[in-house]
Parts: sequence; structure tokens; C-alpha cells
Amino acid sequence: MAIVKTGNALTTPVQQPGAKISDDGYGLLTATVVWKADASAALGSVVNRGSTCPIDGNCKAHKYSISYDALGVATLTVDYVGIDGGASYTDPQITGSQGLTSESITTHPNFFELATGFTGSPIAGVGDGSLEAPEYEAVSGPNNTTEYQGNNGATFEQVDGKRFLGFKLAEFKDYYGKTNYLAPQCSLAGVIYTTSSSFVNNMRNAVGKTSGTGTFASRNLVPDYMGTSFTISGKNQLLLAQVSFEDFGLLYKVQYELRFNREGYPSAVYAAA
Repeated sequence: MAIVKTGNALTTPVQQPGAKISDDGYGLLTATVVWKADASAALGSVVNRGSTCPIDGNCKAHKYSISYDALGVATLTVDYVGIDGGASYTDPQITGSQGLTSESITTHPNFFELATGFTGSPIAGVGDGSLEAPEYEAVSGPNNTTEYQGNNGATFEQVDGKRFLGFKLAEFKDYYGKTNYLAPQCSLAGVIYTTSSSFVNNMRNAVGKTSGTGTFASRNLVPDYMGTSFTISGKNQLLLAQVSFEDFGLLYKVQYELRFNREGYPSAVYAAA
């Protein structure tokens, strides 16, 4: 028996009730709209990538699915994405991690000079000299050699330091034989969506570069509650360590990782973004 069609011929897709839209709180909009059309109808006006969402013009078609029933009707489910208010960027969504990592004891900020927040004396010190010209006490080393000692049994190859030979006096139990310490390390991971392909390339090119303000590729990637200045002794403390990106409809999803160094990154090694 032939199908008897009455009413709307559905030659163009017709929007169905129940459309949904949501905002992730950072400005990313996602919407879903269901359409119905005759199986033979042209569907391009709805399913083409970049087609405008009927419930929010800031959203564009990203992907779709189609099912066909026995009556020759196609049901189209179209997903849309966009940025709230038609902006070019969402706010960055940040996660952070603060932990400890093993580093050489010689990199400790209190190794040669008494650093802020520490009490007593430096771990090794500079002997009777200065940071620019240490002068350690001569002591007897193995095989009739001469070595030079600072605080807590810290032993050096020459009177002005040079190579650090380790902590050699067992009486200093907190230091004897130690070579490393647990240093705090902070990393930040973020996600930002944008309509700008230039931003994607600028972020990619900024990997390995530093910032003293949290700004990379002309965008602030650090939340305000963490502060706005990240410099110490003239060195930037934030390093863009990784960037990954993905097409998401007509948007680009950019994920990044920042590393914070409390001692700062030397500009001769790491260029500024």
C-alpha cells in the first residue's frame, strides 16, 4: 500500500519542540535542535557545518545525526556550539596542582645565602667570603688531598667552591649523604575556546616562552585570584609548557599547561612571550 501524505510536505526541515541550550559558565554555548523533513528533502540548510542555530545566533552547527522512519520522514538531531554574546574567546577554565619534586640540593634557594622565610644559617654558605667570591675552610681530604668545607659538612673542590662534593660529615645527620631535596612545584592547566585561528598559532609559537603577567598570545590565562604579577629579581615566573588544540565546529579548543617557578626563568635561556 502506498504511503498517503497529507499536511506539510516537509520539503524543507521543520524545527521540532524541545530545543536545548546550555552555557558552561565560562562562555561556551552548546545547543541541540531536532528537525524533521521528508527523506528526499534537501537538508543542507540545517546540517551544513556553520549553519546558524535557530535559538541563539551565536551558535553554529557542529555535527548532526539523521534517522529515517518507515513513513519516509527524516529526523535530524543537530548539535551547535558558540561563544556567549558572540565574543571571540571564552574565559579560561583553570585547574591547578601544587606538589613536590626532587631537585638537586645545590638549587635550594637557601644553599649559599639565607633566603626569605628561612632561619638560622644557609645550608652551605659562602665561608669567609661572599656569594661572588666564596672562601671555604681547607680540610684534609682522601689520599692527602685538600678539600674545602662550608656549613653542615658541605664540601667543595676548591677554596672558592667550584664543584660541590657533597655533605661528608656524619655529625650533621640532617645533611650527611644527602644530594636532593623536595622542592615545591606548581602547574596550571587551562582550556579556552576561540573563533580565532591566529590565537591558536600564536599560542603554539609561545610554547617554551615566559610571562610575568600571566598573558600569552595577548590573552590572560591565569585567574585573577592568583595575582597579576609573576616576576622575581627581574625574571618571569610563568612558562608556557604545552599547548594542544582541536577544531570544534567553527571554534577552536585550546588546552595549555603553565609552570610556575618561584625562582623565575632566566631570560638568556627562556625568551619572553
